[in-house]
Order: sequence, then C-alpha cells, then structure tokens
Amino acid sequence: MNIWIYAILGVIFSSVFSLFGVLIFLIKKDWLSKIVPYLVSLAAGALFGDAFIHLIPDSFDSIKDPLVVSLLVLGGIVLFFMLEQFVRWRHCHLPDSENHTHPMVTMNIVGDAIHNFIDGVVIGASFIIAIPIGIATTLAVFLHEIPQEIGDFGIMLKGGYQIKKAFLVHVLIGLIAIVGTVVVLIIGPIMKGFAENILPVVAGGFIYVAGSDLVPEIHQGTDVKISVAIKHLLVLLVGILLMGLLLIIG
Repeated sequence: MNIWIYAILGVIFSSVFSLFGVLIFLIKKDWLSKIVPYLVSLAAGALFGDAFIHLIPDSFDSIKDPLVVSLLVLGGIVLFFMLEQFVRWRHCHLPDSENHTHPMVTMNIVGDAIHNFIDGVVIGASFIIAIPIGIATTLAVFLHEIPQEIGDFGIMLKGGYQIKKAFLVHVLIGLIAIVGTVVVLIIGPIMKGFAENILPVVAGGFIYVAGSDLVPEIHQGTDVKISVAIKHLLVLLVGILLMGLLLIIG
C-alpha cells in the first residue's frame, strides 16, 4: 500500500506541477523563452544522472548478469528510437523557435499521450524497486516534463487551439500518466521480475532522450558563445548532482 501511495503521489506531482510551466508561459512568455533552454539542460543532467547513478547500478544488483542488463539498456535505446520514428515523439521545447519543424498538432498530442503513459509506467516501476529510486526517477521525469509541456502548449496554440482548450487537453493527457502507473502497479506483483527488467530499459530510454533530443537542442541554442555554453554545462551538472544528492540522502 505504501508503494501505491508513493507512486500515485509521485506521478501526480510530476503531471500537475509541470503544468505550472504552462501557466508561466501564459503570464511571462518573454521571460520564459530565456529560461527554458536552461531547463532543458537541467532535465538532460537529471535524466543522465538518474540513468547512471540510480537505474543502471540498481539493475546490476537486481539482475546480476551484466550482459542481460547491457542488452536491456540497449533495448531501451532502440525502443525509444522506434517511438520517436513511428510516433513522432520528439518534442520541441522552444515553442517560438523557427529552427524546429513542428509536427501536426494531432500527432503531437498522440505522441505526448504515449509519452505520459510511459512516464507513469516508469515512475510506478521505479517505486516497486525501491522508494528512493522512485523519488529520484519522479524528479528526473518532472524536470523533463516542464520544458516539454511548455513546448507542446506552444505548438497547440500555433496550431489554432484556444488557450482554454489547449490547457484542458494538457490536463487530460497528464492524467494518462496516472493510468500508466496504476497498470504497472497491478502487473508488477503478478509478473515476476517485471519491474527489475523494465528498469534498465527505462535507463536506456533516459539516455536516448537526453542524448538525442535534449543535448542537440542545447547545442542549437548556445549560439557558439562560450559564456552561454559554460552556463549550460553548469546547469547540466546541477541536474546530475541532484541525482547524486538523492543517492546520498537515500
């Protein structure tokens, strides 16, 4: 029961509080355009940190066979690559940028719904393994959700959605993450080794998203200015250090 409580609270935290970024987008759009690139760097650091500090080491402890863990991590990378290719999952975190080709709004909503469902599965599986790992993963997902939701919201507005409709759609899509968490909490105890085997897959997914989606966007926004590049590096390191701090606290 404790796992259920922590997992549900975790996914609600990740889904609900990430919407505050959307509210700020509506209130201080100009200010947000300056801070979002650094939120992307923070998210990249958190995803890398959670994968290499929490998920992969715990996978080696749980599964024991290093080759199996490595194959599952690679499987996660391939899985997320397929999702990006076939569902057009790649999110633009800078809604006002002209350097990205925005997919059709409908495809973006479908991709976001699948993304949120998997986020829920990820959070639920992490809490099944251990509450500290669940907390770390929830934080990593949350930090990624903020710039993602801002970008998706901007795409909806550009696609002709009214503000109220776009916000309502975001709320409904966010609820899908709870469904993913509930599903994995039900399946986890029934299927032996389910959570243990899905953890390295999640790690591979985090590595792929951070490396192929977030890092290129960071590079694209640095404008080859050393001072800006250093700031992005420092913020990325903060994301990694947050994951390390959670390990020490746990």
